[in-house]
Amino acid sequence: SSQNLSEEFAEAARQLRKEAPRIQFGKIDVTHHQDLRKEFNIREFPTVKFFVDGSREDPIDCKGVRQASTFVTWVKRRTGPSTVLINSTDEAEAIIHAEDLAVIGFFKELHTDSVEVFCETARDVPEMPFGMTASEDVFANYGIQGNTLVVFQKGKPVHNEVLEDGKQSKLDLTRLIKTFTLDLVTEYNLETSVKIFDVPVENHILLFTPKNSETFSGIYENYKSAAVEFRGKITFVLVDTNETRNGRVFEYFRIRDVDVPAVRILNLTSDAKYKMPADEVTVENLKQFCQNYLTGKAKLHLSSEEIPEDWDTMPVKVLVGKNFNRIVF
Repeated sequence: SSQNLSEEFAEAARQLRKEAPRIQFGKIDVTHHQDLRKEFNIREFPTVKFFVDGSREDPIDCKGVRQASTFVTWVKRRTGPSTVLINSTDEAEAIIHAEDLAVIGFFKELHTDSVEVFCETARDVPEMPFGMTASEDVFANYGIQGNTLVVFQKGKPVHNEVLEDGKQSKLDLTRLIKTFTLDLVTEYNLETSVKIFDVPVENHILLFTPKNSETFSGIYENYKSAAVEFRGKITFVLVDTNETRNGRVFEYFRIRDVDVPAVRILNLTSDAKYKMPADEVTVENLKQFCQNYLTGKAKLHLSSEEIPEDWDTMPVKVLVGKNFNRIVF
C-alpha cells in the first residue's frame, strides 16, 4: 500500500541522512500538483523517481522497491559502485553467505562490455548482494572456466549463466536473476501476486488444477521439471481451482471444472492467451508448448462462451465465438 511504502521511504531517508547527506528525499501529493503529475507522466501510485545532478530531464524510475533497506541499497548503487570487487575466496564466501541470494560475476578481464552490463544489472536488482572477481583462486575454488554469472542460494550455486559480450542485455540478466526471488513454481494468491508481477518477465504460464486431486503430485512434479529450462523467460504459476478466492482468475481465462487440469500462457504486454494443445500435463508437452510459444509458433487461444440455448429464438440473434463464423459468413 501507499501508506506502507511511504513509511519505508521515510525510514530509508533517515538511514541515508547519516551515510549520504547530499541525497535529499522528498514527497509529493500529486492530487494538489497536477502540473507535476503531468510533467513526469505519473500513472500509478506510489511512484518513486530519482533526479540526478539537479536535472528535471529523464529521472530514473525506482520500480518494485518496497523496503527501506532495499531503497538504501538502490540509492547507494546509483551513486557509487554497484558491485563489490572480490579478491579472495574468503571475500566471496562472505558475500555468498550474507543473505539468502547472492550473485557473483566471474570475469577473466574487468574491462569488457559484459562487465558493464553486469554492473548495470546490479543497479536494478538491489534485493541481493552482487560481487565480481577476476581472481584465479576464486575461479578455481568454484570450478568456473570462462566469464560466468553465478546465482547462489543459501550458500550453494543454483544457476550458471555463461556471459558473452553483446549476447545478454541488462534486461535479460535482470529477468533471470529476479526470478530467483520467486519459487520455481509460485502458487497464485493475494500475497504472491504482487511478487509475481514485480519480476519483469512478461510471459506467464499457469497450471489450473485442484491441489487435492489424486493426480496432483505427478502433474506438479512435471510442471516443476519443465520450469527449470525456462527460468527468466517464462514465469511458472500454479492456480488451485479449489480455492474460491481465485474465481476471478478462472473467469479471466474462462476455465471451467471440466477443463482442469488446464495449462495456459499469458503475455502480459499484449494480453494474448495461449492454450496448451495437448491434454496430458507431461514434461514433454509442457516443454513443447513453451518452446513453440517463445518461437512464435503457438496458436492464439480465443476463448468463447458456450452457444446459449435460446440464441435463435428472438429477432436479434445472440452470437458468441463458437457460432459467429457459421451464422455471419
